Order: sequence, then structure tokens, then C-alpha cells
Amino acid sequence: MEIVFLGTGAATPTLQRWPTSIAVVRARETLLFDCGEGAQVMFLRAYLKPGKLSRIFISHFHGDHFNGLIGLLTSLQLNGRDRPLSIYGPHGIAGYLDYMQKLSKFTFRFDVRLHEIPPDSKETTWNFETYAVTAMPLEHRIPTYGFRLTEKPLPGKFDIEAAARLGIPDGPVRGLLQRGQSIELADGTRVAPSQVIGPERAGNNIAICTDTLPCENAVRLAQNADVLVHEGTFDVSKSEWAHETGHSTVGQAAQIAQQACVKKLVLTHISARYGPEDEPELLSQAQEIFPNSMIAHNMLRVEV
Repeated sequence: MEIVFLGTGAATPTLQRWPTSIAVVRARETLLFDCGEGAQVMFLRAYLKPGKLSRIFISHFHGDHFNGLIGLLTSLQLNGRDRPLSIYGPHGIAGYLDYMQKLSKFTFRFDVRLHEIPPDSKETTWNFETYAVTAMPLEHRIPTYGFRLTEKPLPGKFDIEAAARLGIPDGPVRGLLQRGQSIELADGTRVAPSQVIGPERAGNNIAICTDTLPCENAVRLAQNADVLVHEGTFDVSKSEWAHETGHSTVGQAAQIAQQACVKKLVLTHISARYGPEDEPELLSQAQEIFPNSMIAHNMLRVEV
């Protein structure tokens, strides 16, 4: 799994930072978390395949997090998309897309499947074949959600040496064992999967919290995550202004990472007031609290 940062800025775009969009690339699909203005362009710059985009998750209805959605959808249509696309977000997203279609007098020719988070939901989880995504409310100026992607346990590794000792030949019979079926060898010996397959392996977990004050749900979503992507809109001297605007400083994001015992913190949603020359100081402030911190920039790719 790989996290690709398409936009890492806050509110006002800059030449260095576009509005928030984060792609999560898995083996057979790409997920998009938030869709700020220009996301479709950055999607192509990152050499991501539009055909693999399967799900879009919108955290809230501030423009820098969803203004790129209608442009991305219409481009997918112009490029002949015919497979379904699922969109998840706050209550009202269905009305927004319906309004935009009526205003522009067009209708999607591919199936857009909408999933609204109930306004009073304290936790919403969508289960898919190999992973689940959980949404919890954060603390911002309007209803806003953070997300956690939890991969289901992975099969244990096939022990090639054990298979050789047991006389299991290369070929389809090994595949049967990997699929959980017992086999019988030519000499009548029965071999169970447990004899050559190791224990289940834990899947990866990532949490994405953009636009929020420090809050309990951010810690809950991030608990023991491999990677926490958290907004760090301001430096630590701007804590009062961060609180007034519903945001976090880089130091507060680092405290969330520390409390949640995550492995890595990636800071994003950086205010336009900070240029590249300010990033070393922002990073230093975070690393004083949580050493394994880094600052995202457009096109950064983080392996999970």
C-alpha cells in the first residue's frame, strides 16, 4: 500500500502546495481521500490510472477539500468511464451532485454510488473484501470526519523449505494448500495447510485526519496506526489562532501521534503563510515531540 499526496496545502493554493487530496494506492484499486481543486491534474501528474479509482472519501464541505470533485467526475465521464464509482461523505453530498448535474444539464453515464454519513453518527464503518474504512467526527467549524483504513489479516507465508521436506512438488498442489485445502501426495501422505502455511499476518492501518482541533477521535482513529496523516496547519506559536479556526499546530499533531502510538506521522494541510524556507522549523517543532515525523509535499509517496 502506498500513500500519494496530490495536494498538501490549506485553504489557499500556492505554487508549491495545491489543496488537499490524498490517494491511497492498493494492489487492485486506488482510493481518494478528499478532492481539492486540481485533483484531477495531480492525479495524472502522479501517473495514477483513473480506471483504478474505485472510491472517494470526502471529509467535509470546505472548498479546499471537495471543490475538485465535480471536475474529476466529469473528466472521468469524458474519458469514457463505464465502471461504478463509490463516493462517501457527509450528509448533503448527494444533493450537491444532483444540483451540479441539473445546473450543468448533464447526467453521469456511469454508476455513481453515494454513501452519506448520518449526521448523528459517532462511528460509521464500511466493510470491503480485504479492508474496512471507518469514519468518525472530528472537531472543526462544520461537520468533519476523519478516516481509518484497516486491512484485514493477510494469509500466512508459504514455507517453501517445509514443503520441500514433505515432498510436495511445485505446481497446483501448493496452490491448493495456500487456499486452505488439504492435499494427498502420491504415496498417500496427507498434508494440511497448517504444515506449510505460517500464521496470519496483521494488515496495515492508516489514519487520515485533516481539518481538526486536537481531539479524542483523532487519537482513536490513529491508535497503533502504521501511518497517521494529520493536518499541521500552523507552527506552535499560532496555537490560539489554530483553535479559533478549528485547526492544529504541528506540535499538536505530533502529540496526537505520540498518544496514539503510531509508527509514522506525516504532516499535511500546511498554511500558505509558510514557504519552503519555513519547513525545517515546522518539522523540528513536530520532531521534538514525535521524532518519526515528516512534512508532506505535492507528489510525495509514502510506502506503508
